[in-house]
Amino acid sequence: MSDSKKKEYDVIVIGGGATGAGTARDCAMRGLKTLLVERLDFTAGATGRNHGLLHSGARYAHTDPESAAECIKENMILRRIARHCVEDTGGLFITLPEDGLDYQNAFVQDCLNAGIQADVLDPKEALRMEPAVNPEIIGAVKVPDGAIDPFRLTTANVIDAQLHGADIMTYQEVVGFTKDGNRITGVRLKNQRSGVETVVYGKVTVSACGIWGYHVAELAGVTVNMYPAKGALLIFGHRVNNMVINRCRKPADADILVPGDTICVIGTTSTRIPFSEIDNMEVTPEEVDLLLREGVKLSPRLACTRILRAYAGVRPLVASDNDPTGRSISRGIVCLDHAKRDGVEGFVTITGGKLMTYRLMAEEATDLVCKKLNVYRKCETADIPLPGSESDTKEEKRRQHIIELSTEQKAAEGRHGSWSGRIESKSDADDALVCECEQVSVAEVNYAIEDLHVHNLINLRRRTRLGMGTCQGGLCACRGAGLLERHDRCTQRSLDDLAAFMDERWHGMYPVCWGETLSEVQFSSWLYQGVMGIDHAPDSNQPS
Repeated sequence: MSDSKKKEYDVIVIGGGATGAGTARDCAMRGLKTLLVERLDFTAGATGRNHGLLHSGARYAHTDPESAAECIKENMILRRIARHCVEDTGGLFITLPEDGLDYQNAFVQDCLNAGIQADVLDPKEALRMEPAVNPEIIGAVKVPDGAIDPFRLTTANVIDAQLHGADIMTYQEVVGFTKDGNRITGVRLKNQRSGVETVVYGKVTVSACGIWGYHVAELAGVTVNMYPAKGALLIFGHRVNNMVINRCRKPADADILVPGDTICVIGTTSTRIPFSEIDNMEVTPEEVDLLLREGVKLSPRLACTRILRAYAGVRPLVASDNDPTGRSISRGIVCLDHAKRDGVEGFVTITGGKLMTYRLMAEEATDLVCKKLNVYRKCETADIPLPGSESDTKEEKRRQHIIELSTEQKAAEGRHGSWSGRIESKSDADDALVCECEQVSVAEVNYAIEDLHVHNLINLRRRTRLGMGTCQGGLCACRGAGLLERHDRCTQRSLDDLAAFMDERWHGMYPVCWGETLSEVQFSSWLYQGVMGIDHAPDSNQPS
């Protein structure tokens, strides 16, 4: 094991989701020598497996008013600092005849009490605003919901953390800690590719691992009671709605339909699962049936819209009762100082919350770290825009007026914001499309490989949306693999990567493999097995 005192930091942040990336950014902005470590890729956990809702907090106004107030506050902040990650769609909470209007009346008052704007609409007005909504609605309330891309958001936080001096290490799994008495002094890491173990030292270690924080806490010799609540979702191949559609009732299964880019997502379910399943979740036929059955009540158009894939994530809830669904457990933030709680110095856990409150969670964790290190510098993450969201909207409109952007340039600008100017297109070959569905160019792929911590096709998908469109990688994955091979200069590694990528796409398509999706799978099978000779995926346990 390599053990080097040269690798010493003020703070080590474990976890490359939104909360971990946000914490690393906040720590680095306050002048702390920061290291962010992630066992796989950024957004590989719950951050990359939600419905992408820019939460107004209205969903929790009745059951969890504290969380609701946090959500609306952070909603407004993200609109300012993460403009290129946010789409202001607006949201509707609809009441169906089977629901009754009693809940709506209380719901509106609860929203207002939490500081959430809630406007009661006539059902006909709601239908005019969102034609895809169920025409049988008897009530509707407009709220400031929206859509947010968790992949772009997390990447922007990682980039900014680096710009402020943070070091980034991916594919490094925490396998233990070093201690001096009751104080944690460092983290033992295992490289997921090479198997080599190293030690990095830090004055304070922050666990921001979501549901995996349970295991990390055990390694540190403390206990954090977590509740693994699995949530299944479906992605539809078309954007049937332009506003977020919510069911105006107590939180339940399949009560949110979120538009995003060219697709829409219906979710979620909530089922407790054992910790042994959190790395290998399968969406069941029963979950697919439930999501479809309840989803068409939000928008009947879903009944005739192709389903691209199914996926599931695990909510990092802190256990508090015996509710088998986890719906009654607060989505509030939990920041644990293990020195006070367990007598273990130099260790902090930040968990609970949700994607919407990642920045606030990061602020609370960083405040605690700074207190321990006697650093007195205020948090500025609510005021300083993330990379990609710095430019003025008026200037962007002026630029687009003067320079007619191509479709792929507009798509890249949507994904990377003002940083799309860093994508260098020096020739016609750079302008060529790698992914037609999502309009990803060769130049954008090269930029992602060189500047956005891309090591394989799954990384590339998360940074550019390559393979996330209608063909699910069938026509673009091989092109992406070819570009990666130019950088790696290892044909066999690229072939293995290609097989792993298509296998990952298959896992999401399998639960909904009928109709057009079945035809797409058969085409991809013919292309990759029959033509290219890739007849099996490499070790399914390889890191992604």
